[in-house]
Order: sequence, then structure tokens, then C-alpha cells
Amino acid sequence: MATQTPAGAGHPERTEQTEPSAHGERRPNRLAQETSPYLLQHAYNPVDWYPWGPEALEKARREDKPILLSIGYSACHWCHVMERESFEDEETARLMNELYVPIKVDREERPDLDAIYMEAVQALTQHGGWPMTVFLLPDGTPFYGGTYFPATPKYGMPSFRQLLAGVASAYRERRGDVQRGADQLRNVLQQTPQLQGQGGLTPAIFEQAERAYAQSFDPAEGGFGRAPKFPQPMNLDALLRIWRRTGKGQSLHMVRLTLDKMAQGGMYDQLGGGFHRYSVDERWLVPHFEKMLYDNAQLANVYLHAFLATGEPFYRRVCSETLDYVLREMTSPQGGFYSTQDADSEGEEGKFFVWTPAEVTALLGEEDGALFCAYFDVTVRGNFEGSNILHTPRPLDAVAGERGVPESHLQEVIDRGRGVLFQVREGRVKPGRDEKILTAWNGLMLRTFAEAAVALQREDYRAAAVANAEFVLDKLRAPLGPGEAGGWRLLRSYKDGQAKFNGYLEDYACYADGLLALYEATFDLRWFEAAQGLAETMIAQFKDEAGGGFFDTSTDHETLVTRPKDLYDNATPSGNAVAADVLLRLATYTGNAALREPAEGLLQALAGAIAQHPTAFGRLLGAVDFALGPTKEIAIVGQPERADARALLDVVFQRYLPNRVLALRRPGPEGEAAAARIPLLTDRPQQDGRATAYVCEHFTCQLPVTEPEALVRQLEGQG
Repeated sequence: MATQTPAGAGHPERTEQTEPSAHGERRPNRLAQETSPYLLQHAYNPVDWYPWGPEALEKARREDKPILLSIGYSACHWCHVMERESFEDEETARLMNELYVPIKVDREERPDLDAIYMEAVQALTQHGGWPMTVFLLPDGTPFYGGTYFPATPKYGMPSFRQLLAGVASAYRERRGDVQRGADQLRNVLQQTPQLQGQGGLTPAIFEQAERAYAQSFDPAEGGFGRAPKFPQPMNLDALLRIWRRTGKGQSLHMVRLTLDKMAQGGMYDQLGGGFHRYSVDERWLVPHFEKMLYDNAQLANVYLHAFLATGEPFYRRVCSETLDYVLREMTSPQGGFYSTQDADSEGEEGKFFVWTPAEVTALLGEEDGALFCAYFDVTVRGNFEGSNILHTPRPLDAVAGERGVPESHLQEVIDRGRGVLFQVREGRVKPGRDEKILTAWNGLMLRTFAEAAVALQREDYRAAAVANAEFVLDKLRAPLGPGEAGGWRLLRSYKDGQAKFNGYLEDYACYADGLLALYEATFDLRWFEAAQGLAETMIAQFKDEAGGGFFDTSTDHETLVTRPKDLYDNATPSGNAVAADVLLRLATYTGNAALREPAEGLLQALAGAIAQHPTAFGRLLGAVDFALGPTKEIAIVGQPERADARALLDVVFQRYLPNRVLALRRPGPEGEAAAARIPLLTDRPQQDGRATAYVCEHFTCQLPVTEPEALVRQLEGQG
């Protein structure tokens, strides 16, 4: 049903229109002054749209009109269906303008509004999704809402025009009932989660979590649950950690089967790299074709970790191809990472990505074309609306045997064919791209580029990570004002030279997380200091002193119906989970208990909930793993450009060590400055003038070593 369509469905190709001539005689509305591609797509609707802000709220109060709040995002299919059916319709727009103050919001720019009003819609209807349509009192309190409403009565729903008339009539004629319903809904929204959970923080939590994962695991196709299937990288990473801790093969099997099946399926772009949003079927074959930055950041990261854990070259390839796609398609000239690519081009979903046998044969010739089609399952019948999504349901050796050719020859045909088809595809009309640069999502990708740079020895990845940090800290960071507690202020979104909106908890947490990874990839102290500054602001501006954990919005954020606090992972990790992990790692570097206390308090309070519902807390399970330890605190003393230090660093970088922090001290004054900020580096002399490694746990260290083999033994628990 349309109202239950998962987030991320594609929409017909659209461009950001700024000239009235592109819309006939229509005049732009207020959204034409915005930078969000989603809002700009609505800038020539006949609806008198307002962006969220004081002007719209004051108009509602002054004229005593209810607010019609519409929330969506640029890659949302049903958002644009509703636009074509209703918001571009003159009569529907007239009703909206006469009866309401219409407000349009991009959920990616304003996750606070999205979270509040989605909770309201779910309380009213027991489901949610986008587009989200919510009716508010002039003070912003919701009193009715839903998701997609059709232009004509169907799906058991009234038409959107009928809804507009009915809600407005109730507001005018039954105000008392409306007010009572709004008061009840406000009370529900203002019930901030109080973290007073049951259960202790012990290693038993991982066995409970593993059993819960196994219950929902698909033993045939990998992943969790049935169609539609989402990749859930946070839960896969949690399972890798459980395997590392317990040594049980079941956890690793769940990870490997899922990673294999996803990357062999159509959800993975077999030509250009990168993952689509999710699969509509259980086999990972047919995706919704949009690509989201946050999915590719997290998936590339878990494939990297799986490569380090298993040595499987396929996982390295998938990670590299995904990051290469981001460099090619999703990176701005200044170094920021763009948000999304649409599903559709030329008005058709997936058109950019699909192929017919005739097209393949015309490009590769009869013989090679037949081999290529056999491997990627390209048939005359097709697997998607008469065309074919490339996927690899059978291994190379099976196809080579069936076709009677050497595996090496088939591999050559595949490699050449992928290159040829990719170049031809580059000439097609590409899906639209949302070029907003969002701080939290950039933090997720920054971390992955930084980790991959040193694990895969890719200098271009390191350069991309440094460029991103320089861009974000220059354009989206500002000093706090006089009297404001904390280190630095972050903004949420950047586009067209403008940085906008207060940063949210996830922005601070995710970007600090990325900066710590960048410090470990470069040992440039400015990245560590920047992460520390963001953590200080996070504690000062977001901590819930009474209820525990962190709010999603800062103390100086605008007053809304409630102050949201999200504890659960969704498509992105919860800000609370990332905050806990960042604070634990910073505390390990510095020995500062004030950083550790709020993180451990959050984990203790949620221990019972994590064990019972691990799929909602995958990222937080990682923080629990770190908190329970053992944690490897590794200090290297030496020049990272020299071979002796590089050999020691490679031992660390090329191992799966999820519970470790790594710092480096150069000889001389620069090293003294680093030791002043990172106590892990104090009193760490070189041995015999050679690069030296110190491996510690809880600041108790083993003997210093200079040989890579000795460092291996210490890291693997044999020293």
C-alpha cells in the first residue's frame, strides 16, 4: 500500500527549476528562495508554500488557520506522485491556500521536525512513511495526519480534497474536540524516554543478541526478515564484533552470507559500484534504484571490516568499488559528499541501470556477449519490466563449465564487458542528484574513507578524507558565542554557498566519529582536537541531565512541541549510539572520566533493551563491546614516513581490531604537543632509536616492541 512504501522510493527525473519559463506562466512561491532540491521541486506549485519558520507560524496564529505540514525528501517516489496529483492541481491548491497555511519541509534538513511529526502520525495511524501529511494547530501541535492521500477516493482512503474540506470543517465547527485530541497527542509526544532500564552490562548480552539475530535471519538469502529487505549494516557490524569476541562461527556465517548475496544481487551496481537503497524482494535482485550516501558509507565500512576479518578479496573489491563510485559521482569539487541520487531518469525507474541482450551483444559481439549475458543473467524475458538488472546468481566456475570455456577467459570477457558497458552507460541520461551536503552523513563517509585509506593503502582515499574534513570544518563549523558552553557549533546542511540549520546530535556525533578515524589515518593533531571540541559541545548542549542520554536538539534550538530523543537505529545510527562510542574512545585516549560517564550511563540504562531487541541497537552494541573490552590502546613512537614505523602501523591497520585506539608520537617538539593532548603518548621513549610500539589495556602496558612480529603477538593476545 502506498502509505507504507519504505523510505527511499524513486521518482521521475526532475531538475531544480529556477526560471518561470520552465513552468509556463506559473509564478514561483516562497520555496524558490530555498536551497534544498526537494523544496525547489515544489517552488512552482500553485500552492502558497512556506518553508518552516516564524513567518508561517505567525500567519497561522494571526489568521487562526490550521497548518498543513507536508514532509518528504528528494528521492521519495510517493512524494512526487502526490505532487503531480494534488499539489500541481489548481483546484486542490486553491483549497489548501484558502483553508490552511501550507508548509513544506525537507526531512533531511530538519530531522527534528520529521521525528516529532512522524511519531504523531504513527500514534494516530499505526504506520508511517513519506510523504507525511500532518495537520497542526497554529502553535505547531498536531491533531491529525497520515502519509500519502490520493487525488480520488481509493485504497480505502478519502480523496485529498475531501480530507482538506473535512479537517478544515472540524477545525472551525468542532474546535473543542480538535483541541482535546491535540492535547492528548502533545502529551504522548512529550513523554521523553527516561533511561531506567533493567539488566546489567555483561558479556552475556552478546549471546542474547546473537540468538535474536538468528531468529530473524534468512538462511537462504541472508539478511533479516522478509521483503522488502534493507541492508542493515549496523547489525552486520555488530555480528562481526560478536564473532570476534566469542569465536562462534554462526555470527560470521550470517555476516558472510548476507554480504555475499547483497553484492551478487541487483541491489549492488555491478558496473559502477555502490549500493541502491534496498531490495523489494527477498533475493536482493530488484532494488529501489536510488543511492543514498549514508547507505554507501556504512556498507563500504562493513565490507572493509569483513575483508580485514576474513581476508576475502571480494569484500575488498566491493568496498573499493563503492568508494570509487562516491569519489566519481558523489563528491563536490570542494570535498563535501552529496546526499542522494534518484531512482529514475527520463521518467522511468531504473532506466539508467538496465540492459537487454541485444544491447549487450551489439557492444561485445555475439560470442563475448553470450558469455557476459550468461554470467550476469541477462535474458530475453528480463527480470525487470522487460529489461535486465545485472546480477550474478551463479559463480564464475559454474558458468565457465556450462559454457565450456576456461575460467580465465570468462573472467577476461567479464572484465572487458563491464568496462565497455560502463562507458556506454555514462552516455545515458543520468539520474538526478541531491547536492545537499549534510554534516552527519558526511561524518559517516569520512570515517569510511579514513579507515579504507590505511587498510587498503589508498592515498586517494586519504586525500578525499582530508579534503572533506577541511571543507566541513571550514563551511559548517563556527565558534560558540560568549557564555555558550562547549567547543564548537556545527550546522546541518550546506548547498549553493549557504550553510543552514543548527546541527543535531547526529551531526556532532557522526562528524566527531569521522574525525577520530581521520586522526588515526594521518596522526594530524588538528583532527583529534576538532573531535574533542565537538564532543565538548555535544555534552554541554545535548545531554539530558534528568533522563540520561542525549537529546536530538541543542539547548538553544527553537522551541518545538517536544524535544526529541532518538535511541534506536534506523537507516542511520542513532545519535545516542554514536555519541556513546565517540565519548568512550575519547576517554580511552585522554583518561578523562567526564567523557566516559555519560556514555557508560547510557549503556547501563539500555542494557536490557539492547539484549531483547538488538536489531534496534546495532550501533550501540558496538559501543557496549568497546566498553566491556578488552580495549587495545596502541601507541607508536616514530616517524610514520619511515619504513620501521610503517611496518608497525601496517600490523595494526591490516587487522580487524574493532576495540582499539591508535595514537602516534613523532620524536621532538611535535610529539611533545601530541602527548600533552593524548596521555596515551606520555613517557613513551623509542627503543634503540627505532620505531617502537606500546600496547596497553586500561593504561597498563606490555613491554615495548620494535619488531612487527612481536606486535602481532601482543595484539593477538600471545605476548
